[in-house]
Amino acid sequence: MDLLNIFQLNLIQLTIFQILVIFWLIRTAKYTFFYLYLWQLKEYHIGRFLDHFRTEKGKIILLNQLNFLKVILIVYFFNFPYYFPSLIHNFPSVSLTVYYFFPVFLLVIYFFEGLKFFFDLYKRKVKFPVLTKKAIFLVLLSVVLGIGAILALFYFEKDLNSFAFWLLLFDLFIFLIVSVIVLIFQPFVVLLRWQTIKKAKLKRESFKDLLVIGITGSYGKTSTKEFLYTILSKKFNVLKTKEHQNSEIGVSLCILNDLKPEHEIFIVEMGAYGRGGIKLLSDIAKPKIGILTGINEQHLALFGSQTNIIKAKYELIESLPDNGLAIFNGDNKYCLELYQKTEKPKKILSAKPRELNFHLDIWAEGIILQKGYIFFRACTEANCEDFKAYLSGSHFVPNLLAAICVAKELGMTLEQIAKTVLKIKSPKNTMNIFKGIKNLVIIDDSYSANPEGVFAALDYLKLYTGKKIVVLPCLIELGKTAKEIHYRIGEKIGEVCDAAIVTTKDYFQEIGEGFVEKGGKRENILFTENLNDILDIIDRHWDPGDIVLLEGRVPSRLIDLLVVSS
Repeated sequence: MDLLNIFQLNLIQLTIFQILVIFWLIRTAKYTFFYLYLWQLKEYHIGRFLDHFRTEKGKIILLNQLNFLKVILIVYFFNFPYYFPSLIHNFPSVSLTVYYFFPVFLLVIYFFEGLKFFFDLYKRKVKFPVLTKKAIFLVLLSVVLGIGAILALFYFEKDLNSFAFWLLLFDLFIFLIVSVIVLIFQPFVVLLRWQTIKKAKLKRESFKDLLVIGITGSYGKTSTKEFLYTILSKKFNVLKTKEHQNSEIGVSLCILNDLKPEHEIFIVEMGAYGRGGIKLLSDIAKPKIGILTGINEQHLALFGSQTNIIKAKYELIESLPDNGLAIFNGDNKYCLELYQKTEKPKKILSAKPRELNFHLDIWAEGIILQKGYIFFRACTEANCEDFKAYLSGSHFVPNLLAAICVAKELGMTLEQIAKTVLKIKSPKNTMNIFKGIKNLVIIDDSYSANPEGVFAALDYLKLYTGKKIVVLPCLIELGKTAKEIHYRIGEKIGEVCDAAIVTTKDYFQEIGEGFVEKGGKRENILFTENLNDILDIIDRHWDPGDIVLLEGRVPSRLIDLLVVSS
Protein backbone atom coordinates (compact mmCIF):
# COMPACT_ATOMS: atom_id res chain seq x y z
CA MET A 1 0.00 0.00 0.00
CA ASP A 2 1.52 3.37 -1.04
CA LEU A 3 1.82 6.44 1.15
CA LEU A 4 -1.30 8.12 -0.28
CA ASN A 5 -3.47 5.10 0.47
CA ILE A 6 -2.11 4.91 4.02
CA PHE A 7 -2.91 8.60 4.51
CA GLN A 8 -6.45 8.10 3.17
CA LEU A 9 -6.96 5.06 5.38
CA ASN A 10 -5.83 6.96 8.48
CA LEU A 11 -8.11 9.89 7.62
CA ILE A 12 -11.12 7.58 7.17
CA GLN A 13 -10.31 5.79 10.42
CA LEU A 14 -10.02 9.07 12.31
CA THR A 15 -13.35 10.28 10.98
CA ILE A 16 -15.09 7.02 11.92
CA PHE A 17 -13.36 7.13 15.33
CA GLN A 18 -14.73 10.60 16.06
CA ILE A 19 -18.30 10.08 14.84
CA LEU A 20 -18.52 6.68 16.53
CA VAL A 21 -17.43 8.12 19.86
CA ILE A 22 -19.90 11.04 19.66
CA PHE A 23 -22.95 8.83 19.06
CA TRP A 24 -21.72 6.20 21.53
CA LEU A 25 -21.51 8.89 24.20
CA ILE A 26 -25.06 10.06 23.40
CA ARG A 27 -26.64 6.61 23.67
CA THR A 28 -24.51 5.70 26.69
CA ALA A 29 -25.64 8.87 28.46
CA LYS A 30 -29.28 7.96 27.77
CA TYR A 31 -28.98 4.49 29.28
CA THR A 32 -26.84 5.67 32.16
CA PHE A 33 -29.53 8.19 33.09
CA PHE A 34 -32.21 5.52 32.71
CA TYR A 35 -30.55 2.93 34.94
CA LEU A 36 -29.76 5.54 37.60
CA TYR A 37 -33.40 6.66 37.37
CA LEU A 38 -34.52 3.06 37.83
CA TRP A 39 -32.24 2.49 40.82
CA GLN A 40 -33.55 5.69 42.38
CA LEU A 41 -37.18 4.75 41.61
CA LYS A 42 -36.61 1.46 43.43
CA GLU A 43 -35.00 3.38 46.31
CA TYR A 44 -31.62 1.69 45.65
CA HIS A 45 -33.15 -1.53 46.94
CA ILE A 46 -31.53 -4.40 45.03
CA GLY A 47 -34.55 -6.69 45.44
CA ARG A 48 -36.96 -4.13 43.99
CA PHE A 49 -34.48 -3.27 41.20
CA LEU A 50 -34.06 -6.90 40.15
CA ASP A 51 -37.77 -7.58 40.46
CA HIS A 52 -38.35 -4.98 37.75
CA PHE A 53 -36.53 -7.21 35.27
CA ARG A 54 -39.02 -10.00 35.92
CA THR A 55 -41.73 -7.83 34.37
CA GLU A 56 -42.37 -7.69 30.63
CA LYS A 57 -41.06 -4.11 30.45
CA GLY A 58 -37.96 -5.10 32.37
CA LYS A 59 -37.26 -8.09 30.15
CA ILE A 60 -37.58 -5.99 27.00
CA ILE A 61 -34.92 -3.58 28.28
CA LEU A 62 -32.30 -6.35 28.06
CA LEU A 63 -33.79 -8.97 25.75
CA ASN A 64 -34.68 -6.97 22.64
CA GLN A 65 -33.95 -7.24 18.93
CA LEU A 66 -31.36 -4.46 18.96
CA ASN A 67 -29.31 -6.14 21.68
CA PHE A 68 -29.63 -9.43 19.80
CA LEU A 69 -28.21 -7.72 16.71
CA LYS A 70 -25.32 -6.38 18.78
CA VAL A 71 -24.57 -9.88 20.07
CA ILE A 72 -24.44 -11.07 16.44
CA LEU A 73 -21.93 -8.29 15.76
CA ILE A 74 -19.81 -9.57 18.64
CA VAL A 75 -19.85 -13.05 17.09
CA TYR A 76 -18.91 -11.53 13.72
CA PHE A 77 -16.01 -9.66 15.29
CA PHE A 78 -14.47 -12.83 16.74
CA ASN A 79 -14.77 -14.65 13.41
CA PHE A 80 -13.67 -11.68 11.31
CA PRO A 81 -9.82 -12.17 11.71
CA TYR A 82 -10.05 -15.69 10.29
CA TYR A 83 -11.71 -14.65 7.06
CA PHE A 84 -10.19 -11.23 6.43
CA PRO A 85 -6.77 -12.42 5.04
CA SER A 86 -8.43 -14.75 2.52
CA LEU A 87 -10.82 -11.98 1.47
CA ILE A 88 -7.91 -9.62 0.83
CA HIS A 89 -6.16 -12.30 -1.22
CA ASN A 90 -9.21 -13.31 -3.25
CA PHE A 91 -11.04 -9.97 -3.46
CA PRO A 92 -8.51 -7.15 -3.01
CA SER A 93 -10.93 -4.54 -4.38
CA VAL A 94 -13.41 -5.08 -1.50
CA SER A 95 -10.90 -5.56 1.30
CA LEU A 96 -11.35 -2.05 2.76
CA THR A 97 -15.13 -2.39 2.65
CA VAL A 98 -14.93 -5.63 4.60
CA TYR A 99 -12.42 -4.12 7.03
CA TYR A 100 -14.72 -1.19 7.80
CA PHE A 101 -17.96 -3.21 7.92
CA PHE A 102 -17.93 -3.79 11.70
CA PRO A 103 -17.24 -0.22 12.90
CA VAL A 104 -19.39 1.39 10.19
CA PHE A 105 -22.34 -0.89 10.87
CA LEU A 106 -21.99 -0.13 14.58
CA LEU A 107 -21.81 3.57 13.74
CA VAL A 108 -25.11 3.32 11.86
CA ILE A 109 -26.73 1.64 14.87
CA TYR A 110 -25.46 4.33 17.25
CA PHE A 111 -26.48 7.08 14.84
CA PHE A 112 -30.11 5.92 14.90
CA GLU A 113 -29.97 5.37 18.66
CA GLY A 114 -28.73 8.94 18.98
CA LEU A 115 -31.59 10.24 16.83
CA LYS A 116 -34.03 8.24 18.95
CA PHE A 117 -32.56 9.85 22.06
CA PHE A 118 -33.16 13.37 20.73
CA PHE A 119 -36.66 12.42 19.58
CA ASP A 120 -37.48 11.01 23.03
CA LEU A 121 -36.00 14.10 24.61
CA TYR A 122 -38.31 16.26 22.49
CA LYS A 123 -41.27 14.06 23.46
CA ARG A 124 -40.19 14.15 27.13
CA LYS A 125 -39.83 10.39 27.23
CA VAL A 126 -36.22 10.27 28.47
CA LYS A 127 -36.00 9.14 32.09
CA PHE A 128 -33.73 11.20 34.33
CA PRO A 129 -33.09 10.62 38.03
CA VAL A 130 -34.20 13.32 40.42
CA LEU A 131 -31.03 15.29 41.10
CA THR A 132 -30.46 14.59 44.77
CA LYS A 133 -26.91 14.79 46.11
CA LYS A 134 -26.55 11.04 45.77
CA ALA A 135 -27.91 11.01 42.21
CA ILE A 136 -25.65 13.89 41.16
CA PHE A 137 -22.63 12.06 42.57
CA LEU A 138 -23.55 8.85 40.73
CA VAL A 139 -24.19 10.72 37.46
CA LEU A 140 -20.83 12.52 37.67
CA LEU A 141 -19.05 9.29 38.54
CA SER A 142 -20.65 7.52 35.58
CA VAL A 143 -19.69 10.38 33.24
CA VAL A 144 -16.09 10.29 34.47
CA LEU A 145 -15.98 6.52 34.00
CA GLY A 146 -17.38 6.79 30.46
CA ILE A 147 -14.93 9.49 29.41
CA GLY A 148 -12.11 7.59 31.12
CA ALA A 149 -13.00 4.47 29.13
CA ILE A 150 -12.85 6.45 25.86
CA LEU A 151 -9.48 8.01 26.71
CA ALA A 152 -8.07 4.63 27.72
CA LEU A 153 -9.21 3.11 24.42
CA PHE A 154 -7.69 5.98 22.43
CA TYR A 155 -4.40 5.43 24.22
CA PHE A 156 -4.19 1.62 24.19
CA GLU A 157 -6.26 0.57 21.18
CA LYS A 158 -5.14 1.82 17.74
CA ASP A 159 -7.05 -0.68 15.63
CA LEU A 160 -10.47 0.65 14.58
CA ASN A 161 -12.22 -2.73 14.76
CA SER A 162 -10.91 -3.48 18.23
CA PHE A 163 -11.81 0.04 19.35
CA ALA A 164 -15.38 -0.44 18.12
CA PHE A 165 -15.56 -3.85 19.77
CA TRP A 166 -14.74 -2.44 23.22
CA LEU A 167 -17.33 0.30 22.77
CA LEU A 168 -19.92 -2.33 21.90
CA LEU A 169 -18.96 -4.46 24.88
CA PHE A 170 -19.30 -1.45 27.20
CA ASP A 171 -22.67 -0.76 25.61
CA LEU A 172 -24.01 -4.29 26.18
CA PHE A 173 -22.89 -4.30 29.81
CA ILE A 174 -23.99 -0.73 30.69
CA PHE A 175 -26.76 -2.25 32.85
CA LEU A 176 -24.16 -4.12 34.89
CA ILE A 177 -21.61 -1.28 34.91
CA VAL A 178 -24.07 1.30 36.28
CA SER A 179 -25.34 -1.23 38.84
CA VAL A 180 -21.79 -1.97 40.00
CA ILE A 181 -21.15 1.78 40.40
CA VAL A 182 -24.29 2.07 42.54
CA LEU A 183 -23.50 -1.01 44.63
CA ILE A 184 -19.79 -0.24 45.12
CA PHE A 185 -20.70 3.04 46.75
CA GLN A 186 -23.57 1.61 48.77
CA PRO A 187 -21.29 0.90 51.79
CA PHE A 188 -20.31 4.59 51.83
CA VAL A 189 -23.97 5.55 51.42
CA VAL A 190 -24.90 3.18 54.25
CA LEU A 191 -22.22 4.75 56.45
CA LEU A 192 -23.56 8.23 55.72
CA ARG A 193 -27.10 6.95 56.24
CA TRP A 194 -26.23 5.59 59.70
CA GLN A 195 -24.56 8.87 60.60
CA THR A 196 -27.72 10.71 59.54
CA ILE A 197 -29.89 8.29 61.50
CA LYS A 198 -27.68 8.70 64.58
CA LYS A 199 -27.99 12.50 64.41
CA ALA A 200 -31.75 12.21 63.94
CA LYS A 201 -32.05 9.90 66.97
CA LEU A 202 -30.08 12.31 69.14
CA LYS A 203 -32.25 15.24 68.05
CA ARG A 204 -35.46 13.27 68.56
CA GLU A 205 -34.41 12.26 72.08
CA SER A 206 -33.98 15.92 72.99
CA PHE A 207 -37.72 16.50 72.34
CA LYS A 208 -38.97 14.94 75.56
CA ASP A 209 -42.57 16.15 75.29
CA LEU A 210 -43.04 15.44 71.58
CA LEU A 211 -45.90 13.05 70.80
CA VAL A 212 -45.09 10.86 67.81
CA ILE A 213 -47.79 8.99 65.88
CA GLY A 214 -46.56 6.20 63.63
CA ILE A 215 -48.65 4.94 60.70
CA THR A 216 -47.91 1.77 58.77
CA GLY A 217 -49.68 -0.82 56.64
CA SER A 218 -49.78 -2.15 53.10
CA TYR A 219 -52.17 0.60 52.02
CA GLY A 220 -53.87 3.74 53.33
CA LYS A 221 -50.79 5.17 55.07
CA THR A 222 -50.61 8.46 53.18
CA SER A 223 -54.35 9.15 53.32
CA THR A 224 -54.48 8.46 57.06
CA LYS A 225 -51.46 10.71 57.62
CA GLU A 226 -53.01 13.58 55.65
CA PHE A 227 -56.41 13.22 57.35
CA LEU A 228 -54.84 13.11 60.80
CA TYR A 229 -52.66 16.14 60.05
CA THR A 230 -55.65 18.21 58.94
CA ILE A 231 -57.69 17.30 62.03
CA LEU A 232 -54.95 17.69 64.66
CA SER A 233 -53.67 20.96 63.17
CA LYS A 234 -56.90 22.57 64.39
CA LYS A 235 -55.70 22.24 67.98
CA PHE A 236 -51.97 21.41 67.90
CA ASN A 237 -48.74 22.45 66.21
CA VAL A 238 -48.18 19.41 64.00
CA LEU A 239 -45.34 18.21 61.76
CA LYS A 240 -45.82 15.39 59.25
CA THR A 241 -43.41 13.55 57.02
CA LYS A 242 -43.50 14.78 53.42
CA GLU A 243 -44.63 12.92 50.31
CA HIS A 244 -42.70 9.63 49.82
CA GLN A 245 -40.68 10.44 52.97
CA ASN A 246 -41.44 7.14 54.70
CA SER A 247 -38.04 5.41 54.77
CA GLU A 248 -35.46 5.57 57.58
CA ILE A 249 -33.41 8.20 55.74
CA GLY A 250 -36.53 10.18 54.79
CA VAL A 251 -37.83 10.23 58.36
CA SER A 252 -34.34 11.10 59.68
CA LEU A 253 -34.01 14.02 57.27
CA CYS A 254 -37.47 15.24 58.25
CA ILE A 255 -36.42 15.24 61.92
CA LEU A 256 -33.12 17.00 61.18
CA ASN A 257 -34.47 19.59 58.75
CA ASP A 258 -38.06 20.23 59.81
CA LEU A 259 -38.63 19.32 63.46
CA LYS A 260 -38.77 22.49 65.59
CA PRO A 261 -39.18 23.05 69.37
CA GLU A 262 -42.67 24.47 68.80
CA HIS A 263 -43.96 21.20 67.32
CA GLU A 264 -46.21 19.27 69.70
CA ILE A 265 -47.03 16.30 67.48
CA PHE A 266 -45.04 14.50 64.79
CA ILE A 267 -46.95 12.22 62.38
CA VAL A 268 -44.68 9.67 60.75
CA GLU A 269 -45.60 7.51 57.77
CA MET A 270 -43.60 4.28 57.91
CA GLY A 271 -42.83 2.06 54.91
CA ALA A 272 -40.48 -0.89 54.54
CA TYR A 273 -39.55 -3.65 52.09
CA GLY A 274 -38.32 -6.21 54.59
CA ARG A 275 -38.29 -7.34 58.19
CA GLY A 276 -36.68 -4.92 60.62
CA GLY A 277 -37.47 -1.79 58.60
CA ILE A 278 -40.42 -0.62 60.71
CA LYS A 279 -38.52 -1.43 63.91
CA LEU A 280 -35.66 0.81 62.76
CA LEU A 281 -38.11 3.61 61.94
CA SER A 282 -39.67 3.20 65.38
CA ASP A 283 -36.23 3.36 67.02
CA ILE A 284 -35.65 6.67 65.24
CA ALA A 285 -39.03 8.35 65.76
CA LYS A 286 -40.10 6.76 69.09
CA PRO A 287 -43.88 6.66 68.44
CA LYS A 288 -46.28 6.51 71.35
CA ILE A 289 -49.34 5.91 69.19
CA GLY A 290 -49.28 3.39 66.35
CA ILE A 291 -51.87 2.98 63.59
CA LEU A 292 -52.06 -0.21 61.51
CA THR A 293 -54.14 0.71 58.44
CA GLY A 294 -54.38 -2.70 56.76
CA ILE A 295 -52.28 -5.55 55.42
CA ASN A 296 -52.42 -7.30 52.06
CA GLU A 297 -50.11 -8.93 49.50
CA GLN A 298 -48.38 -5.69 48.48
CA HIS A 299 -44.58 -6.25 48.12
CA LEU A 300 -44.99 -9.99 48.74
CA ALA A 301 -42.20 -10.65 46.21
CA LEU A 302 -39.79 -8.68 48.43
CA PHE A 303 -40.90 -9.95 51.83
CA GLY A 304 -41.00 -13.57 50.68
CA SER A 305 -44.22 -14.54 52.45
CA GLN A 306 -47.44 -13.09 53.84
CA THR A 307 -46.22 -14.06 57.32
CA ASN A 308 -43.15 -11.85 56.89
CA ILE A 309 -45.34 -8.92 55.81
CA ILE A 310 -47.55 -9.32 58.88
CA LYS A 311 -44.57 -9.56 61.23
CA ALA A 312 -42.91 -6.53 59.61
CA LYS A 313 -45.98 -4.32 60.00
CA TYR A 314 -46.51 -5.49 63.58
CA GLU A 315 -43.04 -4.18 64.48
CA LEU A 316 -44.66 -0.76 64.95
CA ILE A 317 -47.01 -2.12 67.62
CA GLU A 318 -44.22 -4.08 69.32
CA SER A 319 -42.11 -0.91 69.48
CA LEU A 320 -44.74 1.15 71.32
CA PRO A 321 -44.06 1.87 75.00
CA ASP A 322 -46.14 0.13 77.68
CA ASN A 323 -48.26 3.27 78.07
CA GLY A 324 -48.66 3.70 74.32
CA LEU A 325 -51.73 3.08 72.18
CA ALA A 326 -52.17 0.69 69.25
CA ILE A 327 -55.00 1.35 66.78
CA PHE A 328 -56.14 -1.38 64.38
CA ASN A 329 -58.38 -1.48 61.34
CA GLY A 330 -60.84 -4.22 62.28
CA ASP A 331 -62.09 -4.51 58.69
CA ASN A 332 -58.80 -6.15 57.70
CA LYS A 333 -58.49 -9.80 58.73
CA TYR A 334 -54.76 -9.61 59.44
CA CYS A 335 -55.14 -6.48 61.59
CA LEU A 336 -58.00 -8.16 63.43
CA GLU A 337 -55.81 -11.14 64.28
CA LEU A 338 -53.01 -8.85 65.48
CA TYR A 339 -55.45 -6.83 67.60
CA GLN A 340 -56.62 -9.99 69.34
CA LYS A 341 -53.07 -11.02 70.29
CA THR A 342 -51.93 -7.53 71.40
CA GLU A 343 -51.76 -7.00 75.16
CA LYS A 344 -50.76 -3.33 75.11
CA PRO A 345 -53.39 -0.56 75.33
CA LYS A 346 -55.32 -0.83 72.08
CA LYS A 347 -58.36 0.32 70.16
CA ILE A 348 -60.15 -1.12 67.18
CA LEU A 349 -62.28 0.55 64.53
CA SER A 350 -64.62 -0.68 61.82
CA ALA A 351 -66.61 0.64 58.89
CA LYS A 352 -68.44 -2.74 58.84
CA PRO A 353 -69.50 -3.19 62.48
CA ARG A 354 -72.18 -5.80 61.76
CA GLU A 355 -69.51 -8.23 60.55
CA LEU A 356 -67.63 -8.18 63.88
CA ASN A 357 -68.83 -9.95 67.01
CA PHE A 358 -66.86 -8.15 69.72
CA HIS A 359 -66.32 -4.76 71.27
CA LEU A 360 -65.45 -1.83 68.99
CA ASP A 361 -64.00 1.48 70.17
CA ILE A 362 -65.21 3.48 67.17
CA TRP A 363 -67.29 2.47 64.19
CA ALA A 364 -69.20 3.90 61.24
CA GLU A 365 -72.91 3.61 60.60
CA GLY A 366 -75.14 4.69 57.72
CA ILE A 367 -72.38 5.20 55.17
CA ILE A 368 -73.71 7.09 52.15
CA LEU A 369 -71.43 7.37 49.15
CA GLN A 370 -72.10 10.11 46.63
CA LYS A 371 -70.16 11.67 43.77
CA GLY A 372 -67.51 13.82 45.41
CA TYR A 373 -68.35 13.15 49.08
CA ILE A 374 -69.12 10.54 51.71
CA PHE A 375 -71.45 10.77 54.70
CA PHE A 376 -71.47 8.55 57.78
CA ARG A 377 -72.09 8.54 61.51
CA ALA A 378 -69.02 7.93 63.68
CA CYS A 379 -70.04 6.22 66.90
CA THR A 380 -68.45 5.39 70.21
CA GLU A 381 -70.07 3.88 73.30
CA ALA A 382 -70.76 7.42 74.54
CA ASN A 383 -72.29 9.08 71.48
CA CYS A 384 -72.45 9.41 67.69
CA GLU A 385 -71.75 12.33 65.36
CA ASP A 386 -72.54 12.97 61.69
CA PHE A 387 -69.52 13.29 59.42
CA LYS A 388 -69.27 14.55 55.86
CA ALA A 389 -66.00 14.42 53.94
CA TYR A 390 -65.32 15.56 50.39
CA LEU A 391 -63.68 12.32 49.43
CA SER A 392 -64.43 9.93 46.57
CA GLY A 393 -64.81 6.42 47.91
CA SER A 394 -66.08 4.59 51.00
CA HIS A 395 -62.65 2.96 51.38
CA PHE A 396 -61.52 6.23 53.00
CA VAL A 397 -63.85 5.66 55.98
CA PRO A 398 -61.46 3.35 57.95
CA ASN A 399 -58.66 5.88 57.43
CA LEU A 400 -60.92 8.67 58.69
CA LEU A 401 -61.99 6.57 61.68
CA ALA A 402 -58.34 6.01 62.63
CA ALA A 403 -57.70 9.76 62.49
CA ILE A 404 -60.89 10.48 64.44
CA CYS A 405 -59.92 7.87 67.05
CA VAL A 406 -56.53 9.53 67.64
CA ALA A 407 -57.98 13.05 67.74
CA LYS A 408 -60.59 11.97 70.29
CA GLU A 409 -57.85 10.32 72.36
CA LEU A 410 -56.03 13.66 72.37
CA GLY A 411 -58.99 15.57 73.75
CA MET A 412 -60.96 16.70 70.72
CA THR A 413 -64.71 16.10 70.70
CA LEU A 414 -66.50 14.36 67.85
CA GLU A 415 -68.28 17.62 67.10
CA GLN A 416 -64.98 19.51 66.80
CA ILE A 417 -63.50 16.76 64.64
CA ALA A 418 -66.55 16.71 62.34
CA LYS A 419 -66.11 20.40 61.54
CA THR A 420 -62.45 19.86 60.71
CA VAL A 421 -63.14 16.83 58.52
CA LEU A 422 -65.09 19.13 56.18
CA LYS A 423 -61.73 20.70 55.26
CA ILE A 424 -60.11 17.40 54.30
CA LYS A 425 -59.17 16.90 50.67
CA SER A 426 -57.95 13.80 48.87
CA PRO A 427 -54.17 13.57 48.61
CA LYS A 428 -52.75 14.35 45.18
CA ASN A 429 -53.43 11.64 42.55
CA THR A 430 -55.72 9.80 44.97
CA MET A 431 -59.28 9.62 43.64
CA ASN A 432 -59.14 13.21 42.37
CA ILE A 433 -62.01 14.01 40.00
CA PHE A 434 -61.51 16.39 37.07
CA LYS A 435 -63.32 17.63 34.02
CA GLY A 436 -61.65 16.10 30.99
CA ILE A 437 -61.49 16.66 27.27
CA LYS A 438 -64.86 16.18 25.50
CA ASN A 439 -66.52 16.78 28.92
CA LEU A 440 -65.34 13.37 30.13
CA VAL A 441 -65.15 12.65 33.85
CA ILE A 442 -61.50 11.88 34.69
CA ILE A 443 -60.80 10.10 37.97
CA ASP A 444 -57.10 10.29 38.80
CA ASP A 445 -56.07 7.51 41.19
CA SER A 446 -52.52 7.24 39.90
CA TYR A 447 -50.55 7.84 43.12
CA SER A 448 -49.92 4.13 43.58
CA ALA A 449 -51.83 0.89 43.29
CA ASN A 450 -52.53 -2.04 45.56
CA PRO A 451 -55.30 -4.65 45.34
CA GLU A 452 -57.62 -3.04 47.91
CA GLY A 453 -57.23 0.37 46.28
CA VAL A 454 -58.00 -0.96 42.81
CA PHE A 455 -61.16 -2.75 43.97
CA ALA A 456 -62.32 0.32 45.91
CA ALA A 457 -61.77 2.65 42.95
CA LEU A 458 -63.71 0.32 40.66
CA ASP A 459 -66.53 0.11 43.22
CA TYR A 460 -66.74 3.91 43.19
CA LEU A 461 -67.46 3.87 39.45
CA LYS A 462 -70.83 2.26 40.18
CA LEU A 463 -72.10 5.74 41.10
CA TYR A 464 -71.85 6.82 37.46
CA THR A 465 -74.27 5.97 34.66
CA GLY A 466 -72.11 6.73 31.61
CA LYS A 467 -69.78 4.33 29.85
CA LYS A 468 -66.71 3.51 31.92
CA ILE A 469 -63.14 2.69 30.97
CA VAL A 470 -60.18 2.02 33.23
CA VAL A 471 -56.56 2.59 32.23
CA LEU A 472 -54.12 0.72 34.46
CA PRO A 473 -50.78 -1.10 34.55
CA CYS A 474 -50.44 -4.53 36.10
CA LEU A 475 -49.56 -4.45 39.78
CA ILE A 476 -45.99 -5.26 40.78
CA GLU A 477 -44.23 -7.17 43.57
CA LEU A 478 -47.20 -9.43 44.39
CA GLY A 479 -45.15 -12.62 44.19
CA LYS A 480 -46.97 -15.93 43.80
CA THR A 481 -50.38 -14.31 44.35
CA ALA A 482 -50.08 -12.07 41.29
CA LYS A 483 -52.02 -14.22 38.80
CA GLU A 484 -54.95 -14.79 41.11
CA ILE A 485 -55.17 -11.11 42.11
CA HIS A 486 -55.07 -9.91 38.50
CA TYR A 487 -57.76 -12.41 37.56
CA ARG A 488 -59.97 -10.98 40.32
CA ILE A 489 -59.19 -7.46 39.15
CA GLY A 490 -60.29 -8.51 35.68
CA GLU A 491 -63.54 -9.87 37.11
CA LYS A 492 -64.20 -6.59 38.92
CA ILE A 493 -63.50 -4.60 35.75
CA GLY A 494 -65.94 -6.88 33.91
CA GLU A 495 -68.63 -6.17 36.53
CA VAL A 496 -68.19 -2.40 36.50
CA CYS A 497 -66.56 -1.18 33.29
CA ASP A 498 -67.34 -1.32 29.60
CA ALA A 499 -63.68 -1.47 28.60
CA ALA A 500 -60.13 -1.49 29.91
CA ILE A 501 -56.71 -0.49 28.60
CA VAL A 502 -53.85 -2.33 30.28
CA THR A 503 -50.50 -0.56 29.86
CA THR A 504 -48.17 -3.39 30.89
CA LYS A 505 -48.21 -6.93 29.56
CA ASP A 506 -47.25 -9.04 32.59
CA TYR A 507 -50.71 -10.19 33.68
CA PHE A 508 -52.78 -8.88 30.80
CA GLN A 509 -53.97 -12.42 30.04
CA GLU A 510 -55.25 -12.97 33.60
CA ILE A 511 -57.04 -9.61 33.63
CA GLY A 512 -58.58 -10.42 30.25
CA GLU A 513 -59.79 -13.85 31.36
CA GLY A 514 -61.44 -12.38 34.47
CA PHE A 515 -62.98 -9.57 32.41
CA VAL A 516 -64.54 -12.00 29.92
CA GLU A 517 -65.70 -14.33 32.73
CA LYS A 518 -67.90 -11.50 34.09
CA GLY A 519 -69.43 -10.69 30.72
CA GLY A 520 -66.92 -8.27 29.23
CA LYS A 521 -66.31 -8.45 25.49
CA ARG A 522 -62.85 -9.72 24.58
CA GLU A 523 -62.37 -6.88 22.06
CA ASN A 524 -63.01 -4.31 24.82
CA ILE A 525 -59.91 -5.16 26.83
CA LEU A 526 -56.77 -3.92 25.13
CA PHE A 527 -53.07 -3.87 25.76
CA THR A 528 -51.08 -0.84 24.67
CA GLU A 529 -48.39 1.28 26.28
CA ASN A 530 -48.52 3.86 23.49
CA LEU A 531 -49.83 7.18 24.78
CA ASN A 532 -51.23 8.23 21.40
CA ASP A 533 -53.12 4.94 21.04
CA ILE A 534 -54.71 5.39 24.47
CA LEU A 535 -55.79 8.95 23.63
CA ASP A 536 -57.11 7.86 20.25
CA ILE A 537 -59.23 5.05 21.76
CA ILE A 538 -60.72 7.38 24.36
CA ASP A 539 -61.32 10.15 21.80
CA ARG A 540 -63.07 7.86 19.28
CA HIS A 541 -65.19 5.73 21.58
CA TRP A 542 -65.98 7.79 24.67
CA ASP A 543 -68.59 10.57 24.76
CA PRO A 544 -69.36 13.58 27.03
CA GLY A 545 -70.27 12.38 30.52
CA ASP A 546 -68.44 9.08 30.19
CA ILE A 547 -65.90 8.12 32.84
CA VAL A 548 -62.17 7.42 32.57
CA LEU A 549 -60.47 5.93 35.64
CA LEU A 550 -56.69 6.27 35.68
CA GLU A 551 -55.61 3.62 38.17
CA GLY A 552 -52.02 3.06 39.29
CA ARG A 553 -48.88 4.56 37.83
CA VAL A 554 -50.01 5.63 34.39
CA PRO A 555 -47.83 8.22 32.60
CA SER A 556 -48.27 11.71 34.07
CA ARG A 557 -48.33 13.00 30.49
CA LEU A 558 -51.59 11.08 29.95
CA ILE A 559 -53.18 12.90 32.88
CA ASP A 560 -52.01 16.25 31.51
CA LEU A 561 -53.51 15.51 28.09
CA LEU A 562 -56.86 14.21 29.38
CA VAL A 563 -57.58 16.81 32.06
CA VAL A 564 -58.88 20.24 31.07
CA SER A 565 -56.92 22.97 32.85
CA SER A 566 -59.11 25.05 35.13
